[in-house]
Amino acid sequence: MSERVKQISVTGTAPVNIAVIKYWGKRDEELVLPINSSLSITLNQKELCAKTTVTASCHFKSDQIWLNGKEESVSNPRIQNLLRYVRSNYSKQKSSERENIETWGIHICSCNNFPTAAGLASSAAGYACLAYTLSDVFGLQDDHNISSLARRGSGSACRSILGGFVEWQMGQREDGSDSIAVQIADENHWKELRVLVLVVSDNKKSIGSSAGMQQSVRTSDLIKHRADISVPQRMNDMKTAILEKDFETFAEITMKDSNQFHAICLDTYPPIFYLNETSKQVIQMVHQYNRLCGQTKVDILGTLL
Repeated sequence: MSERVKQISVTGTAPVNIAVIKYWGKRDEELVLPINSSLSITLNQKELCAKTTVTASCHFKSDQIWLNGKEESVSNPRIQNLLRYVRSNYSKQKSSERENIETWGIHICSCNNFPTAAGLASSAAGYACLAYTLSDVFGLQDDHNISSLARRGSGSACRSILGGFVEWQMGQREDGSDSIAVQIADENHWKELRVLVLVVSDNKKSIGSSAGMQQSVRTSDLIKHRADISVPQRMNDMKTAILEKDFETFAEITMKDSNQFHAICLDTYPPIFYLNETSKQVIQMVHQYNRLCGQTKVDILGTLL
């Protein structure tokens, strides 16, 4: 054993993605399978990103995780989902010459350069980064595997694996094998497009996205109409707008979808409030500016999911 590897360490970064057609609601909580497809823009990592170092060692007696310098509980079900997945798949694929790293302890150190749980898709960037680094440590480096793994941590994380404009296809299969992220256009497709992030509050959301989705699926009458009727048509129209660089259509669909998402939150019982008074003022200002210009110059994305 002295001549064999006793420790493997990988560091990676992953970007934030901003949904223009939002993911809200799961049909399978364990596999993290959505009730609707979604579409997002991946931001440049120079501005917003998560950075994660994963170290596996035969000397580690247990798994541990640190987020932004503070130790957190590794018993989080979403983290356990990822650890079980990579260990199980490594065990199935390894040869007799490879180390038994599925039995080693894993230490995870992750940090964001932006507020966590404040609506800036920190879980998407964080779990995408964790999926990538874990996959590298265990030798499971395949875009499909990484996307599926990221999804098990946080649904929208699968979209942060790819750059540019990315669709998360909801899929139909019970095992989730067709619920994957697909690139619609790469990061060089629409270079004129700019994203301005306004942080109106860096406080944590009053109710997390996962709990909010469950609450909406249980109690909202509007959510099924959105998933079955509104989103499929919007996905088709949005992909056409992106490929044709049609900003007016792109912006209108984005804002209508955001409005409908927040309407579902209000239709949820008890209601969920993600917009604050400053957010509402920004929305009014953008619409007034667009009216003054006589055309849509600025888009509003709202809460990012």
